[in-house]
Amino acid sequence: MTLPPSRPGSDRHASRWFRRAAACLLAVGLSGAAGAQGLPAELNQAWRATRLPAGAMSLFVQEVGGPVLMSVNAAEPRNPASVMKMVTTWTALSGLGPDYTWRTAFYARGGGQVDEYGTLAGPLYLKAGGDPFMSVEDLWGLLRQLRLRGVKNLSEVVVDRTLFGPVAVDPGEFDGAADRPYNASPDAMMVGLGAVRLVFQPDAQAHRWVPMIDPPVQGVRIEGDIKWSNAVCPGSPSIGTQVVRTGRDIVIQVSGTAAGSCGEFSVYRLALSQPEYFSALFQMLWKELGGTLGKGVQAGKVPAGARQMVWHDSESLGDTIRHINKKSNNVMARTLLLTLGAEKFGPGATPSTGASAALGVLKAQQVDTRGWVIDNGAGLSRTGRLTAVGLAGMLDAAWRSPLMPEFISSLAISGVDGTVKRRLRNGDAKGMAHLKTGTLRDVRALAGYVLGASGKRYILVSIVNDERSAAVRSFDDALVNWLAAR
Repeated sequence: MTLPPSRPGSDRHASRWFRRAAACLLAVGLSGAAGAQGLPAELNQAWRATRLPAGAMSLFVQEVGGPVLMSVNAAEPRNPASVMKMVTTWTALSGLGPDYTWRTAFYARGGGQVDEYGTLAGPLYLKAGGDPFMSVEDLWGLLRQLRLRGVKNLSEVVVDRTLFGPVAVDPGEFDGAADRPYNASPDAMMVGLGAVRLVFQPDAQAHRWVPMIDPPVQGVRIEGDIKWSNAVCPGSPSIGTQVVRTGRDIVIQVSGTAAGSCGEFSVYRLALSQPEYFSALFQMLWKELGGTLGKGVQAGKVPAGARQMVWHDSESLGDTIRHINKKSNNVMARTLLLTLGAEKFGPGATPSTGASAALGVLKAQQVDTRGWVIDNGAGLSRTGRLTAVGLAGMLDAAWRSPLMPEFISSLAISGVDGTVKRRLRNGDAKGMAHLKTGTLRDVRALAGYVLGASGKRYILVSIVNDERSAAVRSFDDALVNWLAAR
């Protein structure tokens, strides 16, 4: 990977003493490794063990409200992978407020006149609200509200997605894995993150796996076979999938082997585009509720004068960012950035307007964003860039904000949950750090807050861009444990 050239400048928050000390350490030329630049002896040893090159890492560690402990290449813009989600969630939380919600609503002309047969006069209009976490159950509940109001027969459904501009992406563009949920395209009318669940039930007598699709939308089916194994369950089964369009149908071809002792298991896959998936899901649920639909589902706009009939309000933004940060959900982060753009600059939001809105929030907080590139807000990108010192400045601003508890509670707890549930479980850091991880090919990043044994809290940002970046994990874990023991 080609990275941008190093930018001049130094950490403005570092004390004069630290600058003189760092200069002295640099002058002695300790092996030339970045890890030797001001690291304590035990951490210097952990860095050397990674065998990563000198310029691969950006590191910044500071006591909250106190001195800088470490600063290595801190002003160098680097790809942060999913650590970018911290920027998206913090700017949305502080820019929109923790009680912000998304509304998805059905409209009709005349307020929804229904004849004696339950036929709605004119089209049913759906105003997509950009809810990043609307579930199939939520949509079912919304349709049920229509049925309770006597609506049974629909001529057509018109979906208004104009809250966002042309934001659809090719799910296979990033890494060729077009069926993987982490590559899902954002959409103003997204349900269930746009993914179907493939359920495999064990038939122990026949030694075979029985597949199902949930939800069982029309036109999507499974072909192929998962072989049965009598081995002791080695963990979550890993199977192969390939999505193939055959005429008007979608075939998900499956392959692989799974141990019967593992029991029922599921995998999630993208089978349809977001608009196709919503259309199929709407028609399936409406039919299950006893409704009829004439012309189907199409794109359009809610006309002036149409009145709201029923609606669904999402969970709060404060709750939503927990899903995004703890589980590192890409499409939810993309959608949140678009929401911020729509609220700050109006409908037709794009990643560009979302990025401008986010940077505007940070500018008001006096966060140094020089060298930053925010493209999709999720970190699933080769062009996104942050600096360690700038991100640390944002984390400091978040700590000093009244919204600090909501933000910190969205981060994974070391050794307890989220993306660090199985990490840092045995040392001093278990339960003592709130962190966000970032992982891409050639990228590893870790950022957040660590509570030391002394009661002091530390801000940590570590970003490595290198083809061997995975080697930094042991150093990062040693660093978090070292801070937790202080």
